[in-house]
Amino acid sequence: MSPSESWLRGSVVYQLYPLSFSDGNADGYGDLEGIFQRLDHIASLGIDALWLSPFYPSPLKDFGYDVSDHRAVDSRMGTLETFDRLLAEIHRRGLKLIVDLVCGHTSDNHPWFAESRRSKQADRADWYVWADPASDGTAPNNWLSVFGGPAWTWDPRRRQYYLHHFLSAQPALNLRNPAVVAELLGTARFWLERGVDGFRLDAVDFLMHDPQLRANPPLGPGPSGFPAKPFGLQQHIHDMAHADTAGLLGKLRAVTDEYGGRVLLGELSSQPGAGRRIDRYTGQGGLHSAYTLDLPKQPFGARTLYSALMAAGTGAATCWSFSNHDVERAASRWKPLGADPRRFAALLALLFCCLPGTLCLYQGEELGLPQAELDLDDLRDPFGMAFWPVFPGRDGCRTPMPWIGGARHGGFTDAGKPWLPVPDLHRALAADRQEMDLGSTLNVWRRCLALRRQLPDLRQGGLSEVDEEGEVLALARGGRLVAVFNLSNAPADYVLPPGRYTPVETPLPAGTAEMAADGGGVTLTLPPLGALLAIRES
Repeated sequence: MSPSESWLRGSVVYQLYPLSFSDGNADGYGDLEGIFQRLDHIASLGIDALWLSPFYPSPLKDFGYDVSDHRAVDSRMGTLETFDRLLAEIHRRGLKLIVDLVCGHTSDNHPWFAESRRSKQADRADWYVWADPASDGTAPNNWLSVFGGPAWTWDPRRRQYYLHHFLSAQPALNLRNPAVVAELLGTARFWLERGVDGFRLDAVDFLMHDPQLRANPPLGPGPSGFPAKPFGLQQHIHDMAHADTAGLLGKLRAVTDEYGGRVLLGELSSQPGAGRRIDRYTGQGGLHSAYTLDLPKQPFGARTLYSALMAAGTGAATCWSFSNHDVERAASRWKPLGADPRRFAALLALLFCCLPGTLCLYQGEELGLPQAELDLDDLRDPFGMAFWPVFPGRDGCRTPMPWIGGARHGGFTDAGKPWLPVPDLHRALAADRQEMDLGSTLNVWRRCLALRRQLPDLRQGGLSEVDEEGEVLALARGGRLVAVFNLSNAPADYVLPPGRYTPVETPLPAGTAEMAADGGGVTLTLPPLGALLAIRES
């Protein structure tokens, strides 16, 4: 199955971060039963599949991405039986389910690591990346952790350092060891046998590194001086994105293909060259689709989106994500100064639904939730606590979903206190308050997603043209559909090529584009944060 044949192409995937979605057992944490109770909301959006972030046993030092058992359900989340019942209900509704497969590291509480660190002669001694110290006792090389500090931690039992690209509690697996790879392939089969429709592969760029452990060259401070995160002071040419990554992905793809119609969606970092890596990783026998964290970390504007679309080519293998559990919510991060939040959320919804390839919608995005601003005492993310206040971490995009505006904790939980607070601003945007308002962000998202399903050029058409002029972005999809967006908070003009254009009704708030034909083309006058969708007649 090539990227063009995958069911992912043109699909919309809804990302569920289970700890924050809905609490079904009143312990303050979201769980599988809570998701089961909210499936009507998810299905009403008109999406095609769900991506379920980790629900595996974990000490929650990295809130699910530090896995201590890949083939079980965390007791706070439910049981395997709960998972099976949830999967059956998802399938009954005609939706598909992708689950996270965390291949690059485990929790330091994992039994594999407990055995590996015991001694150099243990059965799983080389299941993780161990190295002797330098001659002066320091780390084997200069590699840095994304979360700050060295990427190596000394273990006195083995008298060696172990590698961790993230927290020291997340030791890196040795994916050059055939036994480790076989165990991970077995885990993939375990979940495929249960009926999942594919996997989202975490942190693909960090799966393989230079086996010689060569040091990274320095990058040095930029025009603004030293970055808040030291990770940005190196050229990451040896510690990540190694050429052998494609071979590992091929092994995972071969297993996935055994089950027919199952897919692999990969997460790529924001390091330079992400577009080229998507091409490489989604080649023959690799991932079906991949997204990069690069776009959400760029400033909002026509030039940014133009560059991203040009790098994606036809876009068939690219998955687009404006927000997720690792970045500030787009409703805050990208909103132009002085823009109306509701109007901006509507523009983002329409723009998102006009992109080629696969789309990944993060929970709460359909409500237009802004980034939550938390006090230091409320933070749980070790990344944020380490870099406070310059970088407050990821908790602000992970706060619980608000379901009932008038309920304590927004209806997320009946517990005395949720694991993260629910801001008052989010309760004002709760799902129940938006349901009956036809112009709400929630209902705009529903109509935009319906428009994507109704127009074949939007769902399956390639990206035939892309243009930018000032803060106007123009796309041609499938040859006939034209979409023009004014990404600024001021009126803007744009000239379309000569021809006859039939506008398509969109759910944007009042203030539509005006069209005026002359000999040189068709001039559009777009209102602030306005857009035009039109069919060009042949």
